[in-house]
Amino acid sequence: MAASLRIALIAMSGVRACDPELMALGLTLPGFVERGKLIASLPSLGLLTLAGLTPKHHQQRYIEVTALGPNAGEQTLLDLPTDVDLVAISSLSAQIHDAYRVAEHYIQQGITVVMGGLHVTSVPHEAIARGITAVVGEGEPVWLDLLSDAEQGQLKPLYDARGRSFDLARAPLPAIELLDLSRYNRLTVQTSRGCPWQCSFCASSILLTRHYKQKPIERVLAEVDAICARWPNAFIELADDNAFVNARYWKALLPALAERHVRWFAESDLSIHEDPELLDLMRRAGCAQVLIGFESPNAAGLAGLELRRDWKRRHVDSYRQAVQTIQSHGITVNACFVIGLDGQGPEIFDQVRAFVADVAPYDVQITLPTAFPGTPYYQQMLQAGRLIEPEAWERCTLFDLNVEPTEMSTDELRAGFKRLVVDLYSQDATDQRRQAFRHQRQTGGVSPKEQGS
Repeated sequence: MAASLRIALIAMSGVRACDPELMALGLTLPGFVERGKLIASLPSLGLLTLAGLTPKHHQQRYIEVTALGPNAGEQTLLDLPTDVDLVAISSLSAQIHDAYRVAEHYIQQGITVVMGGLHVTSVPHEAIARGITAVVGEGEPVWLDLLSDAEQGQLKPLYDARGRSFDLARAPLPAIELLDLSRYNRLTVQTSRGCPWQCSFCASSILLTRHYKQKPIERVLAEVDAICARWPNAFIELADDNAFVNARYWKALLPALAERHVRWFAESDLSIHEDPELLDLMRRAGCAQVLIGFESPNAAGLAGLELRRDWKRRHVDSYRQAVQTIQSHGITVNACFVIGLDGQGPEIFDQVRAFVADVAPYDVQITLPTAFPGTPYYQQMLQAGRLIEPEAWERCTLFDLNVEPTEMSTDELRAGFKRLVVDLYSQDATDQRRQAFRHQRQTGGVSPKEQGS
């Protein structure tokens, strides 16, 4: 009979920023606080998926670790359970130093630790050098082999799945039964992995899989049903890099999703505004918001961001129409911009202000250029000598600059970014965007400013 393992699945969670002034602003500005709470509350879908693959004779528990520290209210290593045989940790780059502290805490007690995710996939030697078993690429193809080796006490230092493609038709139901659902305001469901646009700075599932792939509709609906069975009136965040690439797939899925009466959020490119049938189906099926990476309000900064077709640069003139069309269907837009891209000078701050004021997306998200390990952008910046502290992974937060800009100084960029944060996320600005959305929905996409002109 196979040995039973006591497994602790540990997710490094929470929103991070090194800049104390920006953190202080984030605590007071409603737009920042609202999105920050949503992101921080998401459980690790990767760990829950592996838990769903795990044979039933093993015991599992799911634990979330936020910032470790000595201050009142913060978690410490002593809070972590030690009656376990195997610890599996998932962490992004920004939390990786805390993740290594957790791993070393267990290793010192003779407990085996494995780590995976985007960061470990990009720099597996860091984990291995600390005595941690590294899982590189998608976790599903190697997880059962890893568990079998762990049962026999013969765990390898590296499990590399990059040469093995996982068919999402074999995806298990994530083990949401391990969660205390009272702690969450939304749960995640994944319908696809990868993205055809392959933006140079993107640190997402394209680092785990070479090809865009879709999960069968019946599998997606089974996951939604499992969530609804435990959580009436569920809100779901789709964990897709670019959800609506395959419009035919979605037009088949959405009517069935509408029958579940859930509300949901997704990330998309702006091409959905060209398909009114798709937008109608999305809204009827419960789509509340789409997050779209516009990156820049004009062509400056967009050249070369996408490794294949420079699609966003060629469609920048349709940004306004895209926001207004989507919001006229009752779906809010979270418009995302990267401030300080190559080609953007100090004028970018006013340009983003003007775009947001004129076009009125319901939400707006601004970030700083961030070179994540494993991305083409990181290699470009490393070769150009433009990385600020190349291995300061704690700065990979999207809010702490780790790249030297070309058209302004780092001090200019940081100061202008903070002023823009205050302007965009103030209560007045947030209220105005909310009001503009209601107006666009009522008038078929016309903004109050356009109607008054």
